[in-house]
Amino acid sequence: MSVKPESPSALFAGPFALATLSPLSALSALSDPEGPAFPALVTPDAQVLDLRIALGDAQLTVRSLLEKWEAALPQLRALAGENRPDHRPLADFHVQAPVEPRQVFQSGANYRQHVIDLHVAHRAPDDDRSEEERRAEAAEIMDRRAAEDLPYVFIGLPSSLTGPYDDVVLPSWAEKPDWELELAAVIGRPAHQVSVEEAWECVAGYTIANDLTDRATVFRRDMPQIGTDWLRSKNAPGFTPLGPWIVPAESIADPGDLRLTLKLNGETMQDESTKDMIFDVARVVAYASRTARLLPGDLVLTGSPAGNGMHWGRLLRDGDVMDGAIAGLGAQRNRCVAEA
Repeated sequence: MSVKPESPSALFAGPFALATLSPLSALSALSDPEGPAFPALVTPDAQVLDLRIALGDAQLTVRSLLEKWEAALPQLRALAGENRPDHRPLADFHVQAPVEPRQVFQSGANYRQHVIDLHVAHRAPDDDRSEEERRAEAAEIMDRRAAEDLPYVFIGLPSSLTGPYDDVVLPSWAEKPDWELELAAVIGRPAHQVSVEEAWECVAGYTIANDLTDRATVFRRDMPQIGTDWLRSKNAPGFTPLGPWIVPAESIADPGDLRLTLKLNGETMQDESTKDMIFDVARVVAYASRTARLLPGDLVLTGSPAGNGMHWGRLLRDGDVMDGAIAGLGAQRNRCVAEA
């Protein structure tokens, strides 16, 4: 089941965005719940063009389009400017996660205020320092990290992705499920050991990710010396709502100044600009490329700002509705459903 947010006058910045759609009829109980997905060009006034037909490639996907991004971009610009008879209303389709990446790179502790909040929230039982002392310690740690140019990047699973309007199942074992709205960069060309300047050229576009985390399983209780357990805490099926679309990088004037907002049941929980990032998009992409070879369609999540559930003392529950939005990139809405 899906719950869609109200549509603004323009769905996103720029003349077009990319989406992966399927017919609503394919969501019937007798059909494949994923439906016959296809890559689509979406216009800001909510019209859809099937790119398999428009580009004459029956096997086309958003990822295969990103694999030839340099050549495809002029074609997409031209299609967006045409008044074609084969446009259809977006309302006729189910919006899926916009791309199927081979790799998901996730950046943690990348917003200054968020790191301070987490540092205070994860207080050790024997830590009797004041909150001010612990906040000061977190600030010192961030300053040192920024000076050394070392973003914190780890790996996520593509199987955790779900659509921007799909229900999110809260696993029965997840004691403290939390939200984390993030700007996600979508890779448009292979990137390995690229510089910060080169990294900007490797980003095809941007989308929205909500990187859910079970706070209770972030740190291993049986072996605390191991540190964080991102597999268990972040990678349950559907724990990363993605989309609704990929907006080309050329349509986003400044990814370093985008407003992120997340509302829980209508109440604003996160409201911050990407200005608060410690490492910007290019620095995170360049750092990830030092070790890994980033591929077209891969996602690079850039961290989440302050205002998660641990900060508010309110974690996700059955029936909660999360509304996430990033300026110029659209909005997603996901309802939380407890695992049966």
